[in-house]
This record gives sequence, C-alpha cells and structure tokens, in this order.
Amino acid sequence: MSADSLARRYPSVRLMREAARARLPKPVFDFADGGAEDEVTLRRNEDAFRRWSFLPRPLEGAATRDQSVALFGQSLSSPVLIGPTGLAGLFWPRGEVAAAQAAAAASTVYCLSHGSVCSIEDLAAQHRGLRWMQVFIYRDRGFTRELTQRARDAGCQALVLTVDNQLLGKRERDLANGFTIPPRFSGRQWLAMAAKWRWALAMRHELPTLTFGNYVRPGSSESLATLAGRMSSLLDPAMHWDDVAQLRAQWQGPLLLKGILHPADAQRAVALGVDGLIVSNHGGRQLDGAASALEALPAIVAAVEDRVPVLIDGGIRRGADVVKAIALGARAVLIARPQLWGLAVAGEAGVAHVLAIYRSEIDRVMGLVGARNLDALRRLDLLVPRDA
Repeated sequence: MSADSLARRYPSVRLMREAARARLPKPVFDFADGGAEDEVTLRRNEDAFRRWSFLPRPLEGAATRDQSVALFGQSLSSPVLIGPTGLAGLFWPRGEVAAAQAAAAASTVYCLSHGSVCSIEDLAAQHRGLRWMQVFIYRDRGFTRELTQRARDAGCQALVLTVDNQLLGKRERDLANGFTIPPRFSGRQWLAMAAKWRWALAMRHELPTLTFGNYVRPGSSESLATLAGRMSSLLDPAMHWDDVAQLRAQWQGPLLLKGILHPADAQRAVALGVDGLIVSNHGGRQLDGAASALEALPAIVAAVEDRVPVLIDGGIRRGADVVKAIALGARAVLIARPQLWGLAVAGEAGVAHVLAIYRSEIDRVMGLVGARNLDALRRLDLLVPRDA
C-alpha cells in the first residue's frame, strides 16, 4: 500500500488501530491491544492526556517549527521513538526488521525487544539506523551479561533495562482467547478467520518457523513453546539495585531504566549512574491499578533535576499527547501498540505512516500553541489541568 493511499484511508492512529483489528485474528490483535486484568491502567494511560488542556501562546511567532531532539549524542528528527514490543514478527513477516527500517527512514530510534522474533545479530545485519536493545535481569545473571555483550557487538547505541516485568501480568484477553505461544487456533477460530485471509496468507511461511531469536542457542531445535517457558523461568522477582549497579559496570554506553513510576526510584537510579529513565507502566499490561505514566511524569522530572533525560511511554495516540508529555518535562516518547498496528496493516510502510502521523500532528500543535521548538514547549507554560 502506497504512502498516499495510507494517508487517505487512515489519517489517524485510531483508524490504523481499527484497520489492524480488521486484518488480524482476534487472539493476535488482543495480544497486542490488551492489558492486565480489568485494564484500568490501560485506559488510564490514555485518559491522563485528556486531563490537560492547552493554553496557547499564538503571538510567540511559530511560523516554522523544529521538532528535532538530541539524545545521547544523536540527533533525532522527531521526539517519537519506537519502543520494544515482543513478537513483532507475528504481525508482519520479518516484523522487527520492517519496523526498524521505517524508524531509520524517519531518523529516529528503534528499540529491539528481548522477545523479538529476529535476533540482535539478524537486525544488525539488515539495519543501519539507530537501535537500542532491551534486556532484563535474569535469574541466570550470565545470560544478562551475554545479551549485554551481544548488544555491544551488534552496535546497539543504548541498553534499556526493563524493571517492571519480573512477574507476568494476568492478561485476561489472552486467557479468554486461549492465546498461546506459538499461536494455536481452534477450528471455530479458523472458521471465524475467513475474513483474515490476507494475514494468514502473508504469514503462512512465518508461523511454522516463528521463534524467539535472542533465546535460540546455536544448533538448537527447541520449539517456540519451550523457548517461551525458558523466558518465563528466567524472570527474577529478586532483582535488586545491586544488579542495576553491576549492569552499569558491564555496559559502557547509555543505560536507561524502563518501568520507573516512583520519584525515589528515579533519584536512586541517577545516583547509580543510569543515563536515562523511561516512565512506564508497561502499557497497562502488568500491574493493573498502577498510576498512568503521565501522572507519574512531573514528579520524576522534578526528582532528577535535569541530570538525565526522562522519556515516557503509554497511551500516546496523538501528536498532541506527545506535545503534552514534552511540556510536562519529557525529552521524548516511545510508542509500542501504534507501531504494531501500522506493522499489521502495511508492514514497513504502515509503521512509516504511523510515524508520519505523529510528526504531522506534532508540527500542527506546535504551530497552534506558539512553540518554535521542543524547548519552547517546556518554557512557555502551555498546559493547565482540565479541572483547574
């Protein structure tokens, strides 16, 4: 599908979501779209942005706008990065590579999930853009060191330690759908998927060989189900700040902590030498009832006092949401579900279109509020709480 066709048919992220819902089997769509338990936090992430209203400054003279941002010595064309999402290759053949290529074309960062279908090395062989790598603290600390070394060898510019996924959230849509890894569909589900033939046709060669590329051992023929079980068994609720300190000593490049919601944790991370924070509740997929990322953002920004960049993810569906996050102190944002929706609709072109939507909307909002650049969004005092 061409860029022009995508722009005409799907002018918003919301419409891309609906197109992905129409294309994907329900268990696959819900795997990406759903959250934990009652999905309170999932909804709260989006609702939080609606609680802030703009106070435009139209006489500030914003005839031209610059939304570029510098992060860790790299200049990005936009403050929208692609965050880590497991099994992107379930939504489009070679999904991680397709999304990474779209990010590179847009001059922004792609962060590879630990649970990607392709391996770190496979992505590095096909992608010359800016890429970060997600890691966990595993029960097998040697495997944490191994992934860290592999990320270094593959030229990843930054390491993202996710700290809020040490126990798996109860994702009830997946349970109700009988979603498994690898996906197995009942006879009734296959019949219901008659309208999903485009996805099934595109994935016919991919599904039998689907795997977790970063967990496959050389010469191993382990099934995806076995690898998924190994991943779950490696998660370690006993993870501690000492492990963060050890990872800091092992990785010389930029190190970010993802999953921070408490300002005291933000302060401690900075004291340990962490280079950046990602305010996140895992998209509402882990602890239902957790604060929204946007609710937590101002206190964390205040706690770190500009010592490190603060990023945010969760519920960002409009360019206006990006602008609000930056006005509240974020340096940049990461998107997850929206890029999967784009991937499901049109592969690399779909992800490129999602990024283009954000870019266009950010530019328009900046012009309407009177901000020439991202620094002006923080300086001009452009937001007021909706209930104020």
